Amino acid sequence: MGEQHAARRVPHDDRERREEPTPGTHVPVLLERCVELLGPALDVSAPVHVDATVGLGGHAEAVLDAYPAAALIGLDRDPHALDLARERLARFGDRVRLVHAVYDELPEVLAEAGHQTVHSVLFDLGVSSMQLDEVARGFAYARDAPLDMRMDPTRGATAEDVVNTYPAADLARVLRVYGEERFARRIADAIVRARARARITSSARLAELVSESIPAPARRTGGNPAKRTFQALRIEVNGELAALEGALPAALDALAPGGRIVVLAYHSLEDRIVKRALAERARSTGPVDLPVELPGTGPQFRLLTRGAELAGPEEVAANPRAASVRLRAAERLDPARRGKAMHQPRIRGTRNRGGLVKGDEGGSDD
Repeated sequence: MGEQHAARRVPHDDRERREEPTPGTHVPVLLERCVELLGPALDVSAPVHVDATVGLGGHAEAVLDAYPAAALIGLDRDPHALDLARERLARFGDRVRLVHAVYDELPEVLAEAGHQTVHSVLFDLGVSSMQLDEVARGFAYARDAPLDMRMDPTRGATAEDVVNTYPAADLARVLRVYGEERFARRIADAIVRARARARITSSARLAELVSESIPAPARRTGGNPAKRTFQALRIEVNGELAALEGALPAALDALAPGGRIVVLAYHSLEDRIVKRALAERARSTGPVDLPVELPGTGPQFRLLTRGAELAGPEEVAANPRAASVRLRAAERLDPARRGKAMHQPRIRGTRNRGGLVKGDEGGSDD
């Protein structure tokens, strides 16, 4: 096997020592379903698959095993995850190119790799099990650790910076918008009062402040009261939603005709962005009262899932991270097929909210 590519877009600081998960122990979410959905796009000559969040390489390994002709371009912002993925995927040799990049850098990554189009793209969003398990990263509210929360520990502001420098109004906005936290202003005010006495540097101290700020009846339901605050800070620190809003259109534009995209989202904010991006491409842009589709106004994609698919109870029992997953997928339509469809009579009253005609196997975008 040839030497594996290992392109990097930002510096990698190896000085920080971390607990190392064993490659292969991570359980990818909805693995078989992802490979099944991506499969038709990869059953071509020399297909190129993009894993925009390669993580520990579990989904990527399954795709490469199932499609021996496929080449992989794997992106991840976490250099430690890339090191583990590189070890896991080493047996595939020069079929693999791993790049240290955020997924909204996809156009630049593809240009550097010499690809104008690709055949499939996978996004597995959110914080990874490895990042949650590494106490020093500060993602987990149940264990005391420094307030970091950066997915890429080599750059950017930390959660400690956000908690100790943002004005109360900005903190409240972050908690309300990204955490959907009802008590955002109370928590923000408590943080500002506490940091005036001493800088907040640990996850345990922050979790304590959040718990004290939330009324007792609200603390008794909905799990750990700090989870929404920690989610909000993680999204703010990593710019997750802004990156996703830029990455999805770029990924859809990069797909060849017949190409497929699969996205795994883990909270409603991500899923809304995914739903909207896919629905816009699966919807006609022409006037709805015309009997035929005007040239250039037909759907560019068809949805492959009926709404968002969930993990089954058996998978959730075996892999708790799957409990909150929402899977959506779409396929790029061939322009020739679209052209034929444009001139077919349009059946009134059968177009659903996802822009598909009733009876299309893609289903509606609920």
